[in-house]
Amino acid sequence: MKKIIIPAVIAKTQKELDDIFSRIKDSARLLQLDIMDGKFVPNNSLDFNFRLPGKKYLYEAHLMIDDPEKWVDENWERVDAVIAHFESVKNPERIIESVKTKGKKIAFALNPETDTDLILNYLDSIDQVLVMTVNPGFYGSKFLPEMSDKIKRLRKLRPDLDIEVDGGIKPDTIEEVCEAGANMFVSGSYLVNSDDVKERIRILEQKIKTD
Repeated sequence: MKKIIIPAVIAKTQKELDDIFSRIKDSARLLQLDIMDGKFVPNNSLDFNFRLPGKKYLYEAHLMIDDPEKWVDENWERVDAVIAHFESVKNPERIIESVKTKGKKIAFALNPETDTDLILNYLDSIDQVLVMTVNPGFYGSKFLPEMSDKIKRLRKLRPDLDIEVDGGIKPDTIEEVCEAGANMFVSGSYLVNSDDVKERIRILEQKIKTD
């Protein structure tokens, strides 16, 4: 399966967002927008009417919020994929249908304590699964190696599924989750706080031997 490194974008103001994009430049094609409402997670990010630099990038919205359905209704045109936390989704079938009807990809994210079994009935209907390898809400949270077991189970159940990991992804952790079966790797602080994002992506790609 195709392996891809995805910078995660956390910003509380448009100025912060613009600064991040000035550092990312052309180093990545797909970016993850971390949307936080200060309720589902104890932090806020991109909870304002933010502006994005056009179609230079593809965007996936990682919705760490209490009401993902409302966000989709109001903002779906901004992004190419929606990642909703299963813990906050009130009606899984409805949000899957809503996002797919709009021509976007849909994924469910799982917090570390959430059992994989809860989404088994939806694996044939969604485009990918995001396994949180940290407790969500902040850049730089502690990597949880035990999440590799969750990745292995998903890969065994669905060999063709895009499995994304998010949290603590750095050169010393990315190989472990790659060997477990992940093929999409979100990295926040390691990439976005760097002065040379392209070089750090190259380092991560070398670790997982991307084509």
